[in-house]
Amino acid sequence: MTHAELPAWKKQLPMWLTWARMALCLPMAAIMLTMSDPWGGYLAAFLFIIASITDWLDGYYARLFNAQSTMGKFMDPIADKILVSTILILLIPSGRIGPIVVILLLARDILIGGIRSVAAADRVIIDAKATGKWKTAVQMVGIPALLINTPIFGAPIAQFGSTLLWISAVLSVISGWEYIQIFRTARRGA
Repeated sequence: MTHAELPAWKKQLPMWLTWARMALCLPMAAIMLTMSDPWGGYLAAFLFIIASITDWLDGYYARLFNAQSTMGKFMDPIADKILVSTILILLIPSGRIGPIVVILLLARDILIGGIRSVAAADRVIIDAKATGKWKTAVQMVGIPALLINTPIFGAPIAQFGSTLLWISAVLSVISGWEYIQIFRTARRGA
């Protein structure tokens, strides 16, 4: 079945999932700002996990239905950044995460967004690379651990989450360097 023969809902499903990921930021923020631990943390972590699953699902359905689009390639990483940035910023006042790791992660994301925009103006699309995907995967595990913030079976879940966020910061710096090199190579070839 070609893309033109697909029912409209199959063509639109990946983008709906991307929009849903961004929309879930609002209830998570409300929960984090109004509910105390441990239940607020568990509920916010649950919603974060649901939002993270939409990240995998939108790519899966885009490939399955051959519904990949330029809009989807741009909006998927933006939705990820809105989700992660919202939660990380809201975790700073609680002391669960320090501002330095948040600054590193956000600075890399803003830098990559700028590079992608300039590349797009030159008609070059820079897709997500493996290091960036690993960075995102590590964050998707570390952030719920920070949200839960209570030991599970005696395991220090918050420390685990904090360690994962620092690992994701290192991966962010590496992937940022990769994007810069890819962009420089593409510009030389143009």
